[in-house]
Amino acid sequence: MNRHAVSLFVMQCAAALTATVLSPVTASAESVLRVGMTAGDIPAWTGQPDQGYEGYRFVGWNLYDALVNWDLTKPDQEAGLKPGLATKWHVDPDNHKRWLFTLRKGVKFHDGCELTPELVVWNFQRLMDKSAQGFDPVQFGRMRTRAANIDRLEAVDAETVAVYTKKMDSFTPFGISNFFMISKCALEKANWDYEVFARTPAGTGPYRFDKVVPRERLELTKNPDYWDKDRIPKHDRLVLLPMPEATTRTAALLSGGVDFIEAPSPDTIPRLTSGGMNIVTNSYPHVWIYQLNMVDPPFSDARVRQAANHAINRDDVVAMLDGTGEPAYAMMPPRSRYFGNPVKYDFDPEKATALLKEANCFPCEVTIAMSTAGSGQMQPLPMNELVKSQLEAVGFKITLNVMDWNTLFEMSLKGRQAYPEIDAINVSRAPTEPFNGILNFVMKDRFAPAGRNWGWFSNDEINALGDKAMETFDEAQRDAMVTKIHELTLAQAPMIFVVHDLNARALSPRLKGFVQAQSWYQDLTPIVVEP
Repeated sequence: MNRHAVSLFVMQCAAALTATVLSPVTASAESVLRVGMTAGDIPAWTGQPDQGYEGYRFVGWNLYDALVNWDLTKPDQEAGLKPGLATKWHVDPDNHKRWLFTLRKGVKFHDGCELTPELVVWNFQRLMDKSAQGFDPVQFGRMRTRAANIDRLEAVDAETVAVYTKKMDSFTPFGISNFFMISKCALEKANWDYEVFARTPAGTGPYRFDKVVPRERLELTKNPDYWDKDRIPKHDRLVLLPMPEATTRTAALLSGGVDFIEAPSPDTIPRLTSGGMNIVTNSYPHVWIYQLNMVDPPFSDARVRQAANHAINRDDVVAMLDGTGEPAYAMMPPRSRYFGNPVKYDFDPEKATALLKEANCFPCEVTIAMSTAGSGQMQPLPMNELVKSQLEAVGFKITLNVMDWNTLFEMSLKGRQAYPEIDAINVSRAPTEPFNGILNFVMKDRFAPAGRNWGWFSNDEINALGDKAMETFDEAQRDAMVTKIHELTLAQAPMIFVVHDLNARALSPRLKGFVQAQSWYQDLTPIVVEP
């Protein structure tokens, strides 16, 4: 069989398999949206999700809200912040380590309990304070880096919460958007046991929990009483199904087993299009990279890092992705307001080889950790194999250490010092905003496990400029500093840049109303499921 025949055979087998567990929607008064996720398992649904940003996209933002939410209504511009459970916020003019959030009035959790300043304070404590009632060590681990600069919270009055930071942080509202509010009443009713809480979790989001089949599906239903009337779902039920294999997702969509899939395999897009499916793409802050161990050889040598970047034929990677990605030469895409004028490492295999020989690393042995699937990982198996061949063509000798997504993600949180045998990790990154998109990966005080700087990249000028940006509350001045940091970072080549994802999704023609935002997060509530 040729490659396309094999692909078709695999899809036919996958279709037969999915047909045994997923049946097409039958005529019913209830409209159901079924989503095939790239996740290997159902994202945690008891507050702070796992499975990376995919967990946030499908579970976090559907069951819960944060004080600050994201505006996902515009496809033609980068998503920005908007009021969530807080209607407004500002830094205290007399104390720039104190932020004041005004809570939305009349918000109730799915179980009927009311949102109060005291409840907001408790929600942060349960993620930060080991002595707090309801403290969850698992969710603490997920939020450890995001909570690193939060000192404490205070209920100021009946409608105001104060957030105190350890040091000045002009990016605080972005960070606050990651903290979801759960019902304290529901957890108390569960005797503070999150496994019991998982049977009837309660948030304030546009969907309510209905039921779960472990490792198979999570079902949510429309919350008709949602506080944001514009986001009350246009369908009755949302079914989330983990499908890490791209061929399985594609077969399920073609057979009518699901209605919406993420990251379809590029070579199946013509088949999906001919089958009447709608393929949607959009630029968004997502870069497919390798973070490098900057402390130990061989990547402690800038010449080796530069050689790796010159070895990548990004156009070949884009061709393999059938145009669902675009070449990446930096952390941010060129359209970003933080892009600036950074150095560009063009494809130049001869220069790459010369740099390796100059660095006395030829052949240059490197071990890369990668996943089989996962949130934002695009098509990790074929992409890593292609990059491996490109690197080896210039004088690298690559060993791929393959693991599941959660294991790789946990590795990315712990840092290079915990894995001396690993030289680089392939974890795609989400530069959704300046701090977590750029500074979190390049500042010394963000060395993992305190932040996402896995490889312990450090530069004195960048550290000083980053500290100054955090203390600058004038947005234009701060943006200029972030842009300069982006330029300085690229000069050091601390990562191998490959592609920016265009976020391909495939939708059944029965779906109407989906707006693909320029964000890792997406809003499913506007989707209408036609009979």
